[in-house]
Amino acid sequence: MFNVVLLSPQIPQNTGSIGRLCVNTDCTLHIIKPACFEISDKMVKRAGLDYWKLLDLRVWENLDEFLSAYSKDFARFFFATTKSKKPYFQANYKKGDFLFFGGESTGLPMEFMQKNWDNAVTIPMGKNGRSLNQSVAAGIVLYEAIRQNFQEVLDGQS
Repeated sequence: MFNVVLLSPQIPQNTGSIGRLCVNTDCTLHIIKPACFEISDKMVKRAGLDYWKLLDLRVWENLDEFLSAYSKDFARFFFATTKSKKPYFQANYKKGDFLFFGGESTGLPMEFMQKNWDNAVTIPMGKNGRSLNQSVAAGIVLYEAIRQNFQEVLDGQS
């Protein structure tokens, strides 16, 4: 359905929760190294529970390796960032899109996002908010993409 992409994830529990989210939404999870933990880390699997074995998981050694496989899809890359002013719900998502989330303390590289800045989106927060938990942010953006494509999703289930 969609592709959730974690670039340099740092917290295994978030990655595990996002893996569980991907299983439950029929999405592929792409993890682009470096990661601050081993993908087999028990914390990842604990957060993903028994869903982890059902996950469509693709692990990439680096961003260049990922881009060599998916560069033709670059126009369909969406970047979750606190640096954009465009709310995530104003983007136009299509099945198969790639939803990018950066490391919890680093975010996504600005030079990478600037290559397609029109697809940089943010989740509005209150005046005291700085950022959301990565797995919460992934759920918010992913479910908006699903909402926009709900009829197509339903048709695909029959």
